[in-house]
Amino acid sequence: MGMHASPALVLSADFRPLSYFPLSLWSWQEAVKAVFLRRVHVLSEYDRKVRSPSKEMALPSVIVLKQYVPAARKPAFTRFNVFLRDRFGCQYCGEGLPAERLTFDHVIPRVRGGRTEWTNVVTACEPCNLRKGHRLPKDSGIWPRHPPYEPTNWELQENGRGFPPNHLHESWRDYLYWDSELEQG
Repeated sequence: MGMHASPALVLSADFRPLSYFPLSLWSWQEAVKAVFLRRVHVLSEYDRKVRSPSKEMALPSVIVLKQYVPAARKPAFTRFNVFLRDRFGCQYCGEGLPAERLTFDHVIPRVRGGRTEWTNVVTACEPCNLRKGHRLPKDSGIWPRHPPYEPTNWELQENGRGFPPNHLHESWRDYLYWDSELEQG
């Protein structure tokens, strides 16, 4: 693993990630700079080190800000968050797909006055999106499985736990899921 693949998980002062989606990660350069500026505490480190003529330092893998950053009250209206709300599944046929194979569809098409907002946009696969076209659901005969709505940050976080990033460093796990409900057994 090269240094470019050594990002630091960034936590607010309450030890929760600044964001889950996208996961709050800083490059190793940003993390090292924050350490030297005394803006963060290092909670965990990689085995890899960086050196200057006078110092040697292990790359931080988990850092916590000294100041609390409150979470956003409402989730950002982004393509990724729409996919996350809809659990990366086409709302017409139900097929789950990777993000690069998904589109979003205006339930009420824009040409018919529909707006690009939480309550009018759903995740769709290309075949269903093309089949529906610029028609209303009643005219196309295909309806979303769930009506579109504005999700909460908590809901996106819960949905996202089933879709972790490709790389979860072992040192991050305790900080990502510490507020998860534990299995009984």
